[in-house]
Amino acid sequence: MNDNQPNILVVRLSSLGDIVLSSPVYKNLKNKWPNSRITLLVKPQFAQVLAGHPDIDHIMVAKKSLWGNIQQIRAGHFTHFLDLHATLKTILMGFFSHIPNRVRYDKNPVARRLYVKFRKTSPVLEKHTLERYLSALKTWDVPIKYTQPELGDWAYKKASMDGKKIGKIGIFQTSFIGDSVLTTPLIQKTARLFPDSKIVVITRPQTQDIFRPMKEVSQIILNEKTGWNKIVGVWKTAKAIKEAHIDILLVPHRSFRSALIAWLSRVPIRIGFTSSEGWFFYTKTVPFSWMIHDAERNLSLLQGIAKEEFKAEKLSLRYAPSAEENVARLMKDFNLEGKTLVGLHPGSAWPTKCWPKEYFVELISRLETELHVQTVIVGGGKKDADLGEKICQLSQGHCANLCGKTSLADLMALMPHFKLFITNDSGPMHIATAFNVPTLAIFGPTTKELGFFPYGHGHRVLEVKSLECRPCALHGGRKCPLGHFKCMREILPQTAFQNAKEMLVENGVIKA
Repeated sequence: MNDNQPNILVVRLSSLGDIVLSSPVYKNLKNKWPNSRITLLVKPQFAQVLAGHPDIDHIMVAKKSLWGNIQQIRAGHFTHFLDLHATLKTILMGFFSHIPNRVRYDKNPVARRLYVKFRKTSPVLEKHTLERYLSALKTWDVPIKYTQPELGDWAYKKASMDGKKIGKIGIFQTSFIGDSVLTTPLIQKTARLFPDSKIVVITRPQTQDIFRPMKEVSQIILNEKTGWNKIVGVWKTAKAIKEAHIDILLVPHRSFRSALIAWLSRVPIRIGFTSSEGWFFYTKTVPFSWMIHDAERNLSLLQGIAKEEFKAEKLSLRYAPSAEENVARLMKDFNLEGKTLVGLHPGSAWPTKCWPKEYFVELISRLETELHVQTVIVGGGKKDADLGEKICQLSQGHCANLCGKTSLADLMALMPHFKLFITNDSGPMHIATAFNVPTLAIFGPTTKELGFFPYGHGHRVLEVKSLECRPCALHGGRKCPLGHFKCMREILPQTAFQNAKEMLVENGVIKA
């Protein structure tokens, strides 16, 4: 990066008022170096304060440990370090980061302590904190044009493209089924905000059926991630994105690979999350928070290009008519027509996310014999099909096993037929909520706080909140780290049955 394009890190860890006051600093830095990249290092709880500032390119969330912060600062390859916090911690950050140009604002700690303890006044105390912030810029010969925060400092960057029409907006999501479903509100909201722009989705072949029926999507680019294609696919996908002439690329997927592809595609505006492994490949980053649902997190990417609140978007999916025809055939073959259907998904890619098989057997038996509903097991692949067959054989009643008999598109077409969906923490859970099917989810190694709970109203989550070992992993694991698997075994079939019965009554499906 040359002298006209410095890579600047500004450190102001807290608190709210001090961070707000720092706003003119970034405006003055951009005024001197229009092509500079400015990153603000701030504590997680304050990351949203200046997330939409038009002159801040990236929000770096501070880690708890000093060494952790030094490592992420070094990884940023900054040329300039501006310390607006001025504590021992930030001084050490600056020293050990080895950034060549370092400046620290004069906090006047001695004068402040003398005043507090002994009421001894000093002329330096008459200076406003903002004045001291701006004084620090003089070391770099930065002209002080902006001297106070303004309303426009909180306006989000507009996707004006310097007056050029936004022809295409790309949305890059190459994760699993559930993550793809939770990206659909982002697509729909983007289409409403930019009605004259076309939406291009970059996704995996396995999840393309989620996006193809969407009227908002004009083009799909497939990204192969298996075998040799995982390497070659980086360049192939980047080339396809570049040839699609996309103007803005939104990347909810937080992997380094996705960020690298975005950078190689040379899309002018690339927006990802602050916690993305390849955050430095983006032209703009948005704070990532575990405290909101994943669907709302995805929507927050739009803060990089539009000024608006993004939350509480309803999930909705569409499916192809051919899938509906296939489901109609299955309904007839399994004698499901005209019956009250309750769907169940007992499988998962992660073994520890699976509620015990014998628990599903007992639950299905009671649903069939006591509530007289028709249970239907769904899932994909041979593993789910075998599990579904065993459960059906062991349970009482006439449970139907559709595992392995439906494609992803078929499952989407089947979902509206269910009056209730009972599931582990998995992709089909999100499909159910997207179709507004009341969902009873069973959470073991994962927790609601991770943001992937059933989205919307009227759904329930069963979990053992008293276990201190939860969550043991972000996505679950192959086996319980402690060997007891209490997170699932302590959620008894009786509890699931009672909740299922209450939900069916609440929705008028059965009588109390």
